[in-house]
Amino acid sequence: MAIKFQFNKTSLNDLNKQLKVRTNALPTLKNKESALRFEVKRAKSRSDELVHKLESSLKAYESMSGLWNEFRPDLIKVRDVILETVKVAGVKTPSLKEIIYEEAPFNIFAEPLWYSDGIQILKDLSSLGIESEIFLEKMRLLDFSRKKTTQKVNLYEKVQIPGYQEAILKIKRFMEDEENLSKASQKIVKNRHMAEEEAGL
Repeated sequence: MAIKFQFNKTSLNDLNKQLKVRTNALPTLKNKESALRFEVKRAKSRSDELVHKLESSLKAYESMSGLWNEFRPDLIKVRDVILETVKVAGVKTPSLKEIIYEEAPFNIFAEPLWYSDGIQILKDLSSLGIESEIFLEKMRLLDFSRKKTTQKVNLYEKVQIPGYQEAILKIKRFMEDEENLSKASQKIVKNRHMAEEEAGL
């Protein structure tokens, strides 16, 4: 990145301010990046855990697969999934607040006894699946923010901070050279005056 500057004190002050802003922001950005990295792993781990629980539960109910053929699918459905927004390391992420189910009434004397258990089983299974998906989305949002933060850290650390430091150095050297030239020319003028005065005597 080419940093635009002029060889004067105003430009030097501006560059010093910009450098200070980036130097001060860098540790905070690095902390945010590591916090996000940790939260991404945690969200993925929780999602995997829920998927594993769901698969284990499905296997446990395999013995009942014959009964599910007589289960009425209209008895239960997910009407709504209520989410809330939770900030994790400064990033807005979804969190499951409640799953609202719609249950159709059935005659407990006319229908099989296990229907009530079946409804509860389906609630438990769907809850695991929905919560796992929410943690996957949380992980995706956190990872997106982590990548952006990493890019900013790299931009500051590898491009902008060294760029500003180099520009500041160039201005300082230029100003020192100008000052040395000015002193040298003053000395030459002074010597010339002295020589002229001595010649006049």
